[in-house]
Order: sequence, then structure tokens, then C-alpha cells
Amino acid sequence: MNGAPIALDRAFASFDALWSPRIVASVNDYDVRVAKVEGEHVWHVHDDTDEFFLVLGGELHIDLREPAGERRVTLPQGSLFTVPRGTEHRPYAPQGARILLFEPTGTPTVGDRHDEIPAHVDATTGHPLHA
Repeated sequence: MNGAPIALDRAFASFDALWSPRIVASVNDYDVRVAKVEGEHVWHVHDDTDEFFLVLGGELHIDLREPAGERRVTLPQGSLFTVPRGTEHRPYAPQGARILLFEPTGTPTVGDRHDEIPAHVDATTGHPLHA
């Protein structure tokens, strides 16, 4: 993050961990994170911030629990979606996906409130990219 361009293919090639985002850039007080995902994340809520998802490869599903009931959003490659703050949600990718997240620096991947965290989910605020 020294002002040089970031090659996202190279960034993704630098790690294998699933559900363990890498910080590829900072924009003001926000992190731009990339992650490889497969299987289910955990139901969670970000009380004070929206969560932005951009699918760079594969397909991501996001289950949402809203006042009107539960619904599923399907995001094919090239799609984006913002989960509004305070909305309980669970991302999952049955076949695997590569995603980009945009959220305030220090935002935990498992939100402010969450179900029990499974072993395959990294509860983090993002890891530095070592590409």
C-alpha cells in the first residue's frame, strides 16, 4: 500500500486461507479487502456500518434476515451488493468465490453480534497483504 498499483490476481495468489480477508488498499478511513470464500460464513450483524460486496470471480449468495422475513441475494461474477447496517446476514459460496469488500478500517469480519464462529471462519479485521 505504498502508492504502487495492486494486481488483484497477484494479491489472490499470495494466500490460500478462506474467509480471511487481505487488506489491499485504504481509502480515507476505509479498507479495501479481498477474500477467497467457499462454504458458509456465519450469521452476523454490523450494527454501525454497511457492508459492501463485489464478486470478482465465482458466485456469492447472501442470506438476509429483514423485518419482512428472510431472503437470499445471489451475486454472480461482476455483481455488487451492500448489506445495510443492522441487517443480520450470512454470506456463502457453494462453489467458491473471490470477493472484494469495502468497509471502515477495524470492522470485524464477524460483525458486532454473531452466531458461534466455525473453525473455517477467520474472525479478523483483515490481514496485511504480502504479495
